[in-house]
Amino acid sequence: MVQGTLGYLDPEYMQTHQLTEKSDVYSFGVVLAELLTGDKPLTFNRPEESISLSMHFLSCLKQDKIFEAIQVGVLSDDNKKEINEVAILAARCMRLRGDERPSMKEVAMELDGIRLMEKHPWND
Repeated sequence: MVQGTLGYLDPEYMQTHQLTEKSDVYSFGVVLAELLTGDKPLTFNRPEESISLSMHFLSCLKQDKIFEAIQVGVLSDDNKKEINEVAILAARCMRLRGDERPSMKEVAMELDGIRLMEKHPWND
């Protein structure tokens, strides 16, 4: 029996009852979204379709309202590009189908690239 915290658990697990490496990628995407927004994985003070942070986050990104969802103190004029890149990466990690998610190695490489992008502002 698998124990997991609701909101972090791979939606594919609900259908297949199998955890994979891509299940961890999904959970990591939720953690990234949590860090960006300051929200818990499940928030019951939002409309029913947005109780799940992953669904709320993906909806904000799709509607081009992701900066409205980012918690105060995280977003600045200097890091908008990097925050947007991390948000897109989080969304890729939270894709419903595991085979459409990046590997954790790819995630780590992308995060490293975003970190380097921030250090070199002439890369605009």
